[in-house]
Amino acid sequence: MRLSAALCSYAGCPSELALAAATVGSALRQLEPSHPRLYRSICQESGAVRPHVNLFLNSDRIDELNGMDTRLQSGDILTVLPAVSGGTPCRNG
Repeated sequence: MRLSAALCSYAGCPSELALAAATVGSALRQLEPSHPRLYRSICQESGAVRPHVNLFLNSDRIDELNGMDTRLQSGDILTVLPAVSGGTPCRNG
């Protein structure tokens, strides 16, 4: 699992975690006991992914696959990216 630098900094975890799981949902549940702050940053109390968090399996969004039931295979990379918004628009000139 790859995590954004901002998420790692907030949750106090490394930017990459090795997980052995059959599905995206089971991989996320593995985080709860070992990295509870990270888990709570990604998932709501119900276990659903927070609306502002994007999960990608390799280069595909999991919501375009089978969501939390998306199967994982050896070598897959699950990437967690919180949505970025706000700030001032860039102006040229």
